[in-house]
Amino acid sequence: MRRVYLDNNATTPVLPEVLEAMRPYFSEHFGNASSIHHHGQETRAAVDRARESVAALLGCRGSEVVFTSGGTEADNLAIFGLANFGLGPGEHVITSTIEHHAVLNACKHLAKYRDEYRDETGCEVTYIPVDGRGLVDPADVKRAIRPSTKLITVMFANNETGVVQPVAEIGRIAAEADIYFHTDAVQAAGKIPIDVNKIGCDLLTISGHKIHGPQGVGALYVRKGTQLEPMLYGGSHERSRRAGTENVPGIVGLGKAAELAIAGFERGDDLKMAAARDHLERELLEIEATGLNGEGATRVPNTTNIYFDSIDGEALVIALDLKGLAVSTGAACSSGAIEPSHVLVAMGLRPDRAKASIRFSLGKQNTAEDVDFAIDLIPETVARLRELSPVWPKSAVSR
Repeated sequence: MRRVYLDNNATTPVLPEVLEAMRPYFSEHFGNASSIHHHGQETRAAVDRARESVAALLGCRGSEVVFTSGGTEADNLAIFGLANFGLGPGEHVITSTIEHHAVLNACKHLAKYRDEYRDETGCEVTYIPVDGRGLVDPADVKRAIRPSTKLITVMFANNETGVVQPVAEIGRIAAEADIYFHTDAVQAAGKIPIDVNKIGCDLLTISGHKIHGPQGVGALYVRKGTQLEPMLYGGSHERSRRAGTENVPGIVGLGKAAELAIAGFERGDDLKMAAARDHLERELLEIEATGLNGEGATRVPNTTNIYFDSIDGEALVIALDLKGLAVSTGAACSSGAIEPSHVLVAMGLRPDRAKASIRFSLGKQNTAEDVDFAIDLIPETVARLRELSPVWPKSAVSR
């Protein structure tokens, strides 16, 4: 049976070039990058080359790149690193209602003592809403700033809808108020160009497995002069910001994936992917009682999120998987959740419509034939599930 994978926002397949670059560092080049002998210096050089490649992707210095185990650790290091160093009791953090749980749950923990124990010395968190397109209004961010505000953390691109936030404008607001600004760019990196200086952020997160690199590696951009307290204590790795022996094969893979992403922008791969996404989107929106989540907003070129009224999203995912097509209802780390997507609910969708929404996300490996396969398969599958739905006849006439 043919299988087509359109869930690249969950994870991407490792590109052959990335795997080939990593391969020697599992065997012949096995040294500890902190050792001073030949084997260690050989791997240290590989780590340094990868650091420069990631820096080139982000428009920063190599010395400003800290390697981590992935996006979640990088988000946590950004938030708790500042909390332990620059955020004191009673201080204030601003975030949005549509963040990845790596940020939302970190912020929730910051506010735990204030919210659960009524301890006024705990940090306070303000959650900025989004409009029906899934966009944060920078004016809302500005209005939320207090004298005690020390950190703003708003994602670059949403993992479920692909909607790109006005991060450069938020960065200007943060800079004018002398507030740290962190952005989770896990779903933006490799899909749209990133320049940390144009954004004006102090901290920015990326993850290897979202850009056709390996799982288990990520990076945090830390602007020169930004002080972070480490979460892990041990050696002085990563300029004393992240203790632990470096994952050399993973870091090499992330570096190679960054190089390939840069080359892809030069070839216009992002424009070709946007055209393929738009073709898929147009065809699926021809199905009765469907709609685009995030319509009217700028999105990353690979992502579309569409609701199919009177359909249970999980049932549609399973039915399509049985026919060879992999898609998702939203964030992979929330799969199996009974509650509707917090992102779509924050955008104003009814719970039933949020649960009827499907995310399609393309990757570099996808072809025009893959998109056509999905276009051929989805309408008939939706029609079949609607035949079985007790609410379809009633809801089919209203959108």
